[in-house]
Amino acid sequence: MITLTERASLKVKEMLAAENKPGLFLRVGVRPGGCSGFTYGMGWDQEMKEGDETFEQHGVKIVVDKDSYPYIKGTEIDFKESMMGGGFSIENPNAIASCGCGSSFRTALAEGKAEKCDD
Repeated sequence: MITLTERASLKVKEMLAAENKPGLFLRVGVRPGGCSGFTYGMGWDQEMKEGDETFEQHGVKIVVDKDSYPYIKGTEIDFKESMMGGGFSIENPNAIASCGCGSSFRTALAEGKAEKCDD
């Protein structure tokens, strides 16, 4: 399961409303890259793919592709506001290491494809 907090759900709903396209949902996944080996991806989609995992949290449909799901199973997505702005934060119980930016990670079973960090 992927958990979307109530605060994150409200932000996603706000962003979806701004898109004004019926049938859109939140697609969450990972791909090789980043400082630690994998990077997170979030975006809008409206096409389901074979093997997709589907969840609903606070009225938001979340879809994860079958290849990404093992790396982010159990992840919680939140939205945090600060004086510097706001953004989504990801707490992934499968990550054993991550980079300072928080958008790259590796797991105990997979290292992904790490790239050189930008200073």
